[in-house]
Amino acid sequence: MKASLLKLLLIVAAALVSLAAGMLLSRQQQPSSPPGVPAVAGEAAALAGLLRLSLPDASGRMTPLEQWRGRTLVINFWATWCPPCRKEMPSFSRLQEQYRNRNVQFLGIAVDTPENVRNFAAKTPVSYPLLVGGNEILSRARDLGNLKMGLPFTLIIDAQGRIHARKLGGIGEAELEALLLQTPGTAATAASQAQQ
Repeated sequence: MKASLLKLLLIVAAALVSLAAGMLLSRQQQPSSPPGVPAVAGEAAALAGLLRLSLPDASGRMTPLEQWRGRTLVINFWATWCPPCRKEMPSFSRLQEQYRNRNVQFLGIAVDTPENVRNFAAKTPVSYPLLVGGNEILSRARDLGNLKMGLPFTLIIDAQGRIHARKLGGIGEAELEALLLQTPGTAATAASQAQQ
């Protein structure tokens, strides 16, 4: 009886060691996600696809998102009919001005029509580009972690093209600025400019 119990314990121990080794190996092979930002399956490909898009502004002029590669990007999915979206835009505009020379670019991608965005921008100008993605852009946002497909949805992408933070729902100016300062590349740039 003791021999069979010992044999069973050895089998269980071997299984646990194998399980731990497998988990460690799989963790090393998957791209890591920043602390507090759980990775979404297929996220890297979805982000690369988004950044390869050219989207029209409200006047129809095509704007390639790739032109901002190498910068910290704050991409906000919004709509003119969304009160929390409109509420956070003035703080986005202030932070765009404040961080313009710190390698940061804000972009608004509207889940809306060009006419609605044009009318909104005429009444409420902002200091960053407003592009039109229409309803089809929501599927891209879902692939980037907006599983509820709600608005507003904000991504902070570091200069290396990795998602540093994502937020579904409104985001306050202080919270957004803190996230920007924690984003690799942005804080170092801000610190070096503060010393000049």
